This record gives sequence, C-alpha cells and structure tokens, in this order.
Amino acid sequence: MKPLFDAPLAIVDLETTGAHPAWDRVTEIAVLEVAQGEVVSEWSTLVNPGTSIPPAIQALTGITNAMVTDAPAFEDLAAGLYERLEGRVFVAHNARFDYGFLRHAFERAGLRFQARTLCTVKLSRRLYPGHARHNLDSLIDRHHLQCGSRHRALDDARAVWQFLRVAAEERGADVMENALRQMAQLPALPAHIERATVDAIPDSPGVDLFYGENDPPLYVGKSVALRSRVLQP
Repeated sequence: MKPLFDAPLAIVDLETTGAHPAWDRVTEIAVLEVAQGEVVSEWSTLVNPGTSIPPAIQALTGITNAMVTDAPAFEDLAAGLYERLEGRVFVAHNARFDYGFLRHAFERAGLRFQARTLCTVKLSRRLYPGHARHNLDSLIDRHHLQCGSRHRALDDARAVWQFLRVAAEERGADVMENALRQMAQLPALPAHIERATVDAIPDSPGVDLFYGENDPPLYVGKSVALRSRVLQP
C-alpha cells in the first residue's frame, strides 16, 4: 500500500474533564506515531488533572478520580510529549478540540506548541459528502472499525488510524494523498501578518480590539480564548 503521507503523523486522542481548554484539564493522552504508512509507536497514559472529574465525564469515559490519583501531572509529561509530537502532522478527530487542549496545557507548562493539523472529521466530510454524520461513532459503524473501549484515548486513536487506512482503500491512495496534502496545514494568515505576532497572543480570556488606518477601533469584542478568536475566519 502506498504511504498515506510523506510527513510523519501523530494520531492523537485526549480525554478531558470537560469541553473548554481554558479551565478543563486532560485526563488521558494517546499518541500513535506513523511513518511511511505504518504505526511505529503507540503511547498512552492517564493524567492527573489536578481537579475532580465530573460524574457525567466519569460515566462517559470510565476514567474515575481514583484511576488518576497516582497518574503523572501534565507538567511532568510535557517535555517528553512535546518531543514525541515535534515534526509530525497532528491528526485527530475534531482536531480543533484536541489541538486546542494541548496548546493550552503546553502553555501552562511553559512550552509553545505549534503543528500542522489534520482533522479527520473534515476529511470524512470531504471524502464522503453523501453522509450526514461524521462523528467517530458514525465512522465506526459505517466503516466497521474496531474500537475496544469507546472514549478511551488509545482505542479512539486506533479507530482514527483504521479510518485513514479504510478511506485510502475505498477512495484510492492518490485521492487520499491529495486530500491530506491540502488539509494538513497551519491556519492561513494574511501576508502582512507574521505568525510570531499571532502566536504571541495568549489563548486565554480577554478583550480584542481591531484597528484600521485611523485611531478609533473598528471592532471591540471579548473572548474566552483570544488567539483562537483571532484565527477564526
């Protein structure tokens, strides 16, 4: 089978205490490292979030407060995880969620993380436009993927990898490779704005002001995640 992508991939899945990266925390991380179309490493760990996991999240994931009591904190894992992800295309189902959580977590650990991302939700919509639903449960059912424990990071990451392989077989390696090349990229910025300027904006709550050529601001708004808000189209 032709390799899915020239660049190495990191297929990532997180479990968290909630939906917002500014105040919720990671409880489990899994990373599948892929090179030349083959998984070369699987890594996963529970993470002590430093806060209680809500009962509804415990019921969803099966990860309890007792399970993470002796797990390492993210700060203790950050350096090794950063090296594991560095230079790889960040692949996740709903990548904005996982990528946003990790960027926040890395920032709290004193690291600035940035990677090309590939969202397999968007990829599924592109390759299978005739289907209405593209969440992971739908992909598992539709493509007959194996997932031993849904909402556990390693099994979910494995399901995403299976989807990539199945999609390549069904749609053809060339179609898949072209889609991956076009989608796995950093968010586009206007030519006159340097990425370092945007990266310097904290992804935390605050007020954003946009100016034109004159002194009065053209727009004043507020956001719980400033950098993400600025990058929105």
